[in-house]
Amino acid sequence: MAKHSHEFVETYDGFVGYGLDRQTDEHTVHLYLQKFSDDSLMNTILKRMTDEDLAEVFDTASKMLKKYLTEPEYHQLFLKDDKG
Repeated sequence: MAKHSHEFVETYDGFVGYGLDRQTDEHTVHLYLQKFSDDSLMNTILKRMTDEDLAEVFDTASKMLKKYLTEPEYHQLFLKDDKG
């Protein structure tokens, strides 16, 4: 059974746009990130990204994880393990 899920992108049928209100912003970011992480898109875009682009994406994601997750949440939600 898969550990990761991307169900939101498959079921969301609401407005996609940023700046209208907080809930729409959250839905839009949720949708964009799930679409962005699609394997076929990643296989294409990663080869075209510069070393600086890769570092920027990695650093931004790492900063978000450290800022918004506790250590146990990091292990449970991101690493998908039982440690922490």
